[in-house]
Order: sequence, then structure tokens, then C-alpha cells
Amino acid sequence: MKKASTTSIASPPTGMGGVGKAWDAVSVSFDRFCLTAGIEALGTMMEKDAEEACGARHARSDGRRGHRWGRTQGKIGFHAGKVAVERPRVRELGGRELALPSWDRAVAEDWLGKWAMSLMLINVSMRKFRRAVRLPEGDVPAPAGAGVSKSAASRHFVALSAARMKQWMGADLSALDIMVVQIDGIHISEHLVLVAALGIDSAGFKHPLGLMEGATEHSAVVQALIDDLIERGLDPAVPRLFIIDGSKALAKAIRRSFGRHTPIQRFQIHKARNIMERLSPALHASVRRALRQAWELDDAAKAEKLIRNLAQRLERDAPGVSKSILEGLDEILTVSRLGLPAELRRSLACTNIIENMMGTVRRVTRNVKRWSSSSMALRWTAAAMNEAKKGFRRLKAYKQLPALRLALAAHYEKETNNRTLVQTAKAA
Repeated sequence: MKKASTTSIASPPTGMGGVGKAWDAVSVSFDRFCLTAGIEALGTMMEKDAEEACGARHARSDGRRGHRWGRTQGKIGFHAGKVAVERPRVRELGGRELALPSWDRAVAEDWLGKWAMSLMLINVSMRKFRRAVRLPEGDVPAPAGAGVSKSAASRHFVALSAARMKQWMGADLSALDIMVVQIDGIHISEHLVLVAALGIDSAGFKHPLGLMEGATEHSAVVQALIDDLIERGLDPAVPRLFIIDGSKALAKAIRRSFGRHTPIQRFQIHKARNIMERLSPALHASVRRALRQAWELDDAAKAEKLIRNLAQRLERDAPGVSKSILEGLDEILTVSRLGLPAELRRSLACTNIIENMMGTVRRVTRNVKRWSSSSMALRWTAAAMNEAKKGFRRLKAYKQLPALRLALAAHYEKETNNRTLVQTAKAA
């Protein structure tokens, strides 16, 4: 039989000034108690900083670096807005004001900005920011300048998202052992497309790598993204597998930077979806079954033969679709030609990884009614990509990634030998 137990609540000692007074009213407002206690603690820390710089009050200390210069008020943000806090002022013996470390650290924390960004990323409207951070029945005042208006919330988000985007887009990539790179575009508006890159390292962990804006998925935009990744440490000499949609601009830019024989795998789901959209419903089941059977085969030659037979069968009923099936056939079966295990092929050839990230981008940005500039789209998308990273799981077939490394090494060695033979033959 379980015994009933109660949890005792420790009361603060008497004589704690503002904290003791706030504790007396905690049953009325716990929010006010926490705020008052925090301000009291910060005040104690600042008084200690002033004492370390000036020595004890009314004492003549030989080691002092400055002297007290009255008090002033400053605003500091916490999760529910900005509050006025009185702080001591300290001046050097030469007359210049000394900073208080505890005050500088408290201001640098930017609790209100972080709170605003967190709420924006979970789709809280900026118009509802005040209500989200303040209890409707609470008694902590929110006067003008408290930083909880919609315009203030917007400024907090802009400042913090811009700073984090700059840090992320300038991060060094050389320490990451990236084996797989997925690149895809997301249409923000009619004349604005963002191209994003996501990498998978040798341990199966996923990393958002970069982002670039453009009017379309043009080769120049993709090339700019790839150049940026290389400049940040993505070594073009390291064998990697690239996974893209059917964009020829993507393939062109990748091969220009990483070599003509860089293995590229197209999204198989994208290919199947494009084919189904052009077929009559009566043919969907049989075509989908044939494609799935081909992609599951371990033998790339047999898989290619099966797809060619499917295209031949469709020549009479849908000649345009028949031609589309054969377009990019080599890149559709890249993971099969590399001889990868079935589970790893399924993990790499599908769109789940990049579409999961793009789904988070669409969810985070759904409250945006108008994109005022490309920099705004970049900030929101970069914040959403890093928000998606928090939910990334390890690649399901991560234990089979050593097989991919061996396959890539064999592929590059084979292509190098072939180029050597061709050059030798031409020279002869």
C-alpha cells in the first residue's frame, strides 16, 4: 500500500528585503515574486562588482580601480518583457565609466529576444506576442517600451535571426565528414526561389549546410551555393554522392565543381510523381509497381532493362511519358550501380530527408503574408532549417554507410583509370 506523501516548500529566510516582501505575496502573484527575486539577485551581484572595483563603501582602499558615481536606471529583458532596473555607476580614477560584468552579462543574454524567436518558430503571431509572454490575469505591468508589442517582437526576431544566420552561413564545414549532399529548391514566391543544401556525415547525422537565393533554380544560383560550400571547407576532392531532383542546372553545377564523373542520384519519388501526373489513373497501379520493382533490384542492368521494357509498353498509350521515363535513366539508378545495400538505397534515393526540412520551412513561414525582400526570406528559411535540425534523426541505414564509402572510392578509381586509358589511347 502506497503511503501518502507531501512535498515541503522551503521558505526564504527573513530579512531578504525585496525578496522577502515578494514571498509574502507569492500566493497572489508567483510571476511577480520570480521577477522581484531575480531583480534583487541581480542587484546584489552588481553591488558586489562595484565593491570589487571601488572597495567597501566609505573605505579608503589602496587597490581600488575606481569610485562610485551614483545610480541610474537601465532596462533589461526577461521572458515577459523589459523591466527597469536600478544599477550603481562606477567611474575609473581617470574619469571613464567602468562596466559592471554582471550587468553586461545579463544584457547580453537577450532573454526577450530568444523568447520572441522561439515563439515565432512555433507559429505564434507577432500580434499575439504580448499575450503569449504575459498572463492575462497577471499583475506585472507592461508599459510602453516593455518590448512586448508586435513591432518590438518583430525587431527582436529580425536581429536575432540575422545574427544566427550570419553565424551559420559562415560556419566552417571542414570538420564535417560529409558523404552525401542533398540539394533542392523551395519556391518562396513567384520570383523568389531558395536553393538549400543538406549533408549526411559518415555517422549518419544530418546537417543543414547552406542556402542561396535566386529568381529560379538557375545554374548560376546553384553554382553560387556550391562555391560557398567549397569556400567554407567542403573539399571537392573527397568522393561524395549528390542527391538532387531532375534539374539539369543542379547536375551541371555539381559536375563543374566536383568533376564530370561525380555520382548523382535523382529523387526516385519525384520521378515517379512526375510520371503519374501525366498518366491516366488506369495505368497508375501497373506503372508504379514496375518502377518499384526496378528500384528494389540489386542488379542495375536488370533494373534498367525493366524500365526500358516499361517505356516500350507505354509508347502506344502515352508516348510522351515513355520518353520521360527514359530521360535521366542513368541518374535514377546510381545507387544501384554503386552496389549499395537495399536499405541504404531506399534511405538515400527517397526525398524524406530534404522534404522533412522543407516541411518545417513551410510550417514556420506560414504566418508570413508578404515577403518584403530576399533577405527576409533567407532569415526565415535559415531559422526554419536550423529549427528542423532539432528534430533530425540519424539516418536509418547509418550502419551501412561504410559500404557507400567503399563504393564511392571504387567508382572514382574506376573513372580515373578509364580517363588514363583514354588519354593514353589518344596520345598513341
